[in-house]
Amino acid sequence: MQPRILVHLKRDRDKPVRHGHPWIFSGAIERWEGAPRAGGAGVVDVVDGGGQWLARGLGHPGCNLAVRIYTRDHAQPLDDTLLARRLDSALALRAQHFGPVGLDGDTNAYRLVFAEADGLSGLIVDRYADVLSVRISAAGLVPWLPDMLAHLSARTGLVRWQVAADREAVEREGVDAAAVAACSRGVTGPVRIRESGFLYDVDLTTGQKTGFYVDQRDNRRRAAAYARGRRVLSAYCYTGSFELHAGAAGALHITGLDASAEALVRARAHHELNGLTVPVDYREADVPEALRRFRDANRKFDLIILDPPRMVSNAAQKEKGLRAYKDINLLALKLLEPDGILATFSCAGLVSPQDLQMTLAWAAVDAQREVQILETLGQPADHPVLVSFPESAYLHGLIARVV
Repeated sequence: MQPRILVHLKRDRDKPVRHGHPWIFSGAIERWEGAPRAGGAGVVDVVDGGGQWLARGLGHPGCNLAVRIYTRDHAQPLDDTLLARRLDSALALRAQHFGPVGLDGDTNAYRLVFAEADGLSGLIVDRYADVLSVRISAAGLVPWLPDMLAHLSARTGLVRWQVAADREAVEREGVDAAAVAACSRGVTGPVRIRESGFLYDVDLTTGQKTGFYVDQRDNRRRAAAYARGRRVLSAYCYTGSFELHAGAAGALHITGLDASAEALVRARAHHELNGLTVPVDYREADVPEALRRFRDANRKFDLIILDPPRMVSNAAQKEKGLRAYKDINLLALKLLEPDGILATFSCAGLVSPQDLQMTLAWAAVDAQREVQILETLGQPADHPVLVSFPESAYLHGLIARVV
């Protein structure tokens, strides 16, 4: 039997829950009745200001993100059966796009579980060849982690996994990072993956996100469609994936910029691993500073790819973050030849497609360049968007022609 812990919402603060949003913040809560088990997180029932039952989820009274909703069915306990059913549903969706695990086409790296969008708030699982890369951001999920890993292994046939706690969750919710990491099994070095026919060696222990940016898979192909016969600048290039696509598509020359020397070592290695002969110049640099130096030297490019890290993490940072996006886009516009192409991205959930387009418009005014949007880009099907949770639509991109 799960403990009877009630979260009483303030009056008139139940609308997001009724409309399907999976999060409840502390400011919407009137009081807690009962207390979660030791560790601060546990299963809770949510009731409105009049005591009517609304939902069941994982509660953490010490956090601003106080409740993660898992079910709105009063008869459904939050248990192993529910979690297994959600995992099976997520795997079935990916099988429609990539086939069952083991029947690989040209890609064997993709997202299997996308947290709230798959009804599993606080859990992300990516597949990298024969390894599962798992990130936990909810303290309340940790007790179920061994059973979930066993279920994933049984369904996929994969027997190795790297598990880590989200860094922000360690600070925010007190997730026991050591206990989570102890669930890892059998991963001792880089994992070689295949994406769109290209090979990459991914370090699951030190890499960004779960090891690689699988969410840009489709966008790499779209940006490369404009690369033939062009001089390409890839800013925030990380381990070289945009450049591989551009090189294979016929780019004349590629310049890659990133602040991480380690990432650039891997980028160069990936260039060699895939047998590309296009000249490539990888430079360790602060990207905005490097763009300014190129501007001052009157350096020009025909295709520029801007794939910066998240510049807006919370609402208080949005104005400053949009200025930062505008600045790098302004510099890119000044570096492009007439008829040049700009592929620009934002991976911040608080930055909407409209925000990104307006930022590009501001940059175009300041750069005194005419800009035509050719394509609007987003995240691939293995990163579904829950319509009641707009935060799950976090990756936005534009491909534009600069006159």
